[in-house]
Amino acid sequence: MPAMVQLVRERRQRRHRSLRKRLRGTSERPRLNVFRSGAHIYVQLIDDDRGHTLVAASSLEASTPAGKKTDKARAVGQLAAERAKAQGITRVVFDRGGYLYHGRVKSVADGARAGGMEF
Repeated sequence: MPAMVQLVRERRQRRHRSLRKRLRGTSERPRLNVFRSGAHIYVQLIDDDRGHTLVAASSLEASTPAGKKTDKARAVGQLAAERAKAQGITRVVFDRGGYLYHGRVKSVADGARAGGMEF
């Protein structure tokens, strides 16, 4: 792996660890975690007390639209919100995963809010 890629990954992981000191998901208000790869985006609602993933959604699923990555990210946020509402979850703690709140990460948050999530 190129040195620059490794450095960027380490910096993001450091930011994520710093954020996780303050963020904690419970069964009433789980943590909405975002992971962004080069081509896809993944969302999980996590209960940190039990260590369980309650809901998961990703851009790999067939229900996400073709097109720009930000549009896919918004659809993934909406899909996660629909699945969470089916389980009775409406309030979450947003965990941006060490990424800047910009672009695809912001689109996920906007999509989750449009789907009825509160954070």
